[in-house]
Amino acid sequence: MDRLRAYEVFTTVVAKNGFARAADALDTSPANVTRYVAELEAHLGARLLNRTSRRLSLTEAGAALYERLRHVLDDVAEAEAAASADSRAPRGRLRINAPLSFGVRHLAPLWPRFMVACPDVELDISLSDRVVDLVDEGYDLAIRISRGGSQSHVARKLALSHNIVCAAPSYVAAHGAPASPDDLMNHACVAYTLSPEPEEWPFLDAHGQAYGAPIRPRFSSNNGDTVRAMALSGHAMAWLPTFLAGEDLRAGRLVRVMPDYPLPPIAILAVYPSRRHLSAKVRAMVDFLADAFNGTPDWERDTEA
Repeated sequence: MDRLRAYEVFTTVVAKNGFARAADALDTSPANVTRYVAELEAHLGARLLNRTSRRLSLTEAGAALYERLRHVLDDVAEAEAAASADSRAPRGRLRINAPLSFGVRHLAPLWPRFMVACPDVELDISLSDRVVDLVDEGYDLAIRISRGGSQSHVARKLALSHNIVCAAPSYVAAHGAPASPDDLMNHACVAYTLSPEPEEWPFLDAHGQAYGAPIRPRFSSNNGDTVRAMALSGHAMAWLPTFLAGEDLRAGRLVRVMPDYPLPPIAILAVYPSRRHLSAKVRAMVDFLADAFNGTPDWERDTEA
């Protein structure tokens, strides 16, 4: 038995949730897929998959093996890709999804530079704050903004953005500034509805642990620029990332409130389905973005975040 091939077949069956779909992905027959899994189970002396006509699920042994193999096979594929990368030129259509506000402000200026560096790559950029399914919706790469990273895909951190509570000077002049997160319920706030807890703002305690402080939303939106616009209007305070508010802070259009109460930072991630068989065009884009955001991003400068 070719154990490396058997491991690849087993992980593909799990990832694709089926023998027939795994066979399509591996360009082989369902019978071969079944044979490899059966031989692997016989070799290990353990059942890895529970199979019925309608459902496929991992056994305890199968789940443990899958978690280990997924990382091992990704490392093997990444090593192979790195060894052969010099012989492959990036080309073809590259579909990328990115958040709307971040995409317009910080990614759009970079695309012309990438097109000059990789003239054989055709870019197809989709901007949406919805979390897309990379595989089902046919994306090669996504840019995501996350406090927790990506659990289901490979992610490379491109940059960091801090979060702040801020308000227009006119709001502070009229209503004062909260002394602590406990005071937020006495102030008009803007809720970002795509956050995990829209009516709570996360802060970090003295031990670096996150806790939620309730707010009183006067206005809600699922778009960061709309949240920023409401803060600039002076009608309410907002919880904003520095990649949206940094320029306004430097210009004095917004002021930071409660600077002694930090909020968890967020990571700007390049996310792709797997390191295995990573195409030259995806690798080129990830490396390009990592280089573009290397160092301290413009949005972090002089924000005292």
